[in-house]
Amino acid sequence: MPKIPTSRLARTAKFGGLVAGQSARWAGTQAANRLRSDDQAEAADAKRALALADELVTQLGQMKGAAMKLGQVLSTIDFDMVPEGEREAFKEKLSSLRDDAPQVPFKKMEKVIIDDLGGSLDEHFSAFDSTPVAAASIGQVYRAVLHDGRDVAVKVQYPGVAEAVETDLRNAAVLLPLVRRLAPGLDAKAILRELRDRIGEELDYELEAQNQRRVARAFKDHPFIRVPDVVTSMSTRRVLISEFVDGRGFGEVKGLSEAERDRFAEICFRFFYGLLRRERIAAGDPHPGNYLLADDGRVCFLDFGLIRRMDAEYLEGERAVARAVIGGDADAVHRGLATLGYLPDPDAFDPDRVLGQLAAAGEWYFITGFRRLDPEYVRSSMEISGSPASPYFEEMRRQTIPPQALLLRRMEGLLFSVLGELRAGADWGTLALEYIADEPPSTELGRAEGEWLAGSA
Repeated sequence: MPKIPTSRLARTAKFGGLVAGQSARWAGTQAANRLRSDDQAEAADAKRALALADELVTQLGQMKGAAMKLGQVLSTIDFDMVPEGEREAFKEKLSSLRDDAPQVPFKKMEKVIIDDLGGSLDEHFSAFDSTPVAAASIGQVYRAVLHDGRDVAVKVQYPGVAEAVETDLRNAAVLLPLVRRLAPGLDAKAILRELRDRIGEELDYELEAQNQRRVARAFKDHPFIRVPDVVTSMSTRRVLISEFVDGRGFGEVKGLSEAERDRFAEICFRFFYGLLRRERIAAGDPHPGNYLLADDGRVCFLDFGLIRRMDAEYLEGERAVARAVIGGDADAVHRGLATLGYLPDPDAFDPDRVLGQLAAAGEWYFITGFRRLDPEYVRSSMEISGSPASPYFEEMRRQTIPPQALLLRRMEGLLFSVLGELRAGADWGTLALEYIADEPPSTELGRAEGEWLAGSA
């Protein structure tokens, strides 16, 4: 595994080399296209876009830090110029960057802990397992025991990654020409600005500790949701300590019975949409590695570095659009999307077409009745939202994603994928109405949560 390049010069050179090299090759392709037929030119553009996409994945993967996180978040955006047959594979490559974390010797990680906490490990912990239990793009997690007997998870930031991330964030604008080539309709400048803000926050574990405490308070004593408590007195900018939770990971949950998987999936749905509805928090990283089925039957949710507090007015606008889609009100859908910022030139979009696009892409969520999801259905639904084969592709090329919606759409897309991987069944449309239209609880879990909400009011 290559060392994380931390110097500003080295990382800037990586970004600059990527953009300059690809820009030159793109220009060469365009020049050659003048001598080609339309079909040949289209094929050449597709080949060049795929080469650009592959190099983007390779370079971001080698750089780690914010570059890696940029790739993960960009994986939720559909890139029009990538050939249709290669698009899902490209997005999967970007998404998989999360799992390709650097391997850092414990001695170096131990130094980060000691530098931040002071003293020695023995002063703070009665036991400390030097083998990481988890790893991600900017840190590793270890298991330890405090002197008061508490079993804790110790999340430690990689040495040097802060400097690397800060340099990446300064350099992110260099990627604008590449992102614009791959997704011509996207407001790439606004999206990258939002990414800089969110990823910069994720680097600060003290801020993540605040986020986790806020979410833990929101679900305190919940009947089926658990968020680990933070050990505030021992958490710093580079070290986050919270209670350790034993449980089964996503791989094990996928092997459970149908009824158990359905229960787990409904809890995941209720956690993310409940957090959004009641706390106005979009949790942008519902990755399967962030869920555990605890021994007491509750589902434990981890990792609150990548979140966004949504504006109340904006969030209500999103809910209004969803209600209009369900009600078949094309004019209200068009008006709502224009107000939220999805339609750069509203008059260029036909309301009935826009309604049809959203209704088709969100069928699982907008139509009531029991539906068992699977990966194939998820893929087909996502193709409606981005594939050139979609009947709405020309409209989608001219739409954009408002920056405030970036993590919201990422949350929805990743959660949908997780539910499909679980092959989970539920009346998703009726569940959604609880959050879209404040309908009463529709399941046993919903009623249990309602009783908890009434008791905690």
